[in-house]
Amino acid sequence: MSVKRARPTAAELAAAVDARLRRAGVPERAEGEKRYLKSDLTFYGVGRPGIRLIVGAVLQERGGSTEHGGASESGYLLDRRRVLAAARALWAPPVHERRSAAVDLLDRHTALLRPADLALVERFIRQSRTWALVDWLAIPVAGALVERLPELESELDRWAADPDFWVRRSALLALLPPLRRGAGDFPRFSRYADAMLDEREFFIRKAIGWVLRELAKKRPALVVDWLLPRARRASGVTRREAVKYLPAPDRARIVRASMK
Repeated sequence: MSVKRARPTAAELAAAVDARLRRAGVPERAEGEKRYLKSDLTFYGVGRPGIRLIVGAVLQERGGSTEHGGASESGYLLDRRRVLAAARALWAPPVHERRSAAVDLLDRHTALLRPADLALVERFIRQSRTWALVDWLAIPVAGALVERLPELESELDRWAADPDFWVRRSALLALLPPLRRGAGDFPRFSRYADAMLDEREFFIRKAIGWVLRELAKKRPALVVDWLLPRARRASGVTRREAVKYLPAPDRARIVRASMK
């Protein structure tokens, strides 16, 4: 007969994760990642796979779940309130690995989140200032929320017009999971991408091309039909990403169209 363990507080979970992250950190890696990401955050020097292992181990040892969605077969379920509190506690200090652990915690428990919790995700996106955190928040966290809760689509509409380009990028990437499967709301993506296509911001250009590239794996004709009449407007970054998985004749057509 399994015995339920005492539920850890959010502060205890955050402290346990932080202690392990510190022990696992590699100073040389910390210096390199800080330079690469051009970040003002403190770095311990732990990669994303290591962060995920540490978060999973702490949850398992302290009675939490290691499964996406938050369900624990051992009899303990990490509830929504504790997930959100622990994520906030991890995020508060300006440490890259702690903030990555906060995102991982949300990622593991997206099935517990409610519409109001998108506000916390948005706050984290605004404070991230780096693709390494923004994309993780946008795709599996915000993306899962919006796909499960269609009433949040109006929030994505707002994001797509936001002055902060990281928020605009997140609006694009939050639509990626179902589009990647060959489903999803392509008309919404088309509206967002068309409005942003003339932007000079690299991370916007890259995001448009990234979504089109992934969509092309399942629906290449849709990508060709969308990109051909916009080939001259699309940046080189967007086109190069978008055509990677298209047949050679289609790639050539788009290149020719971009030169007219």
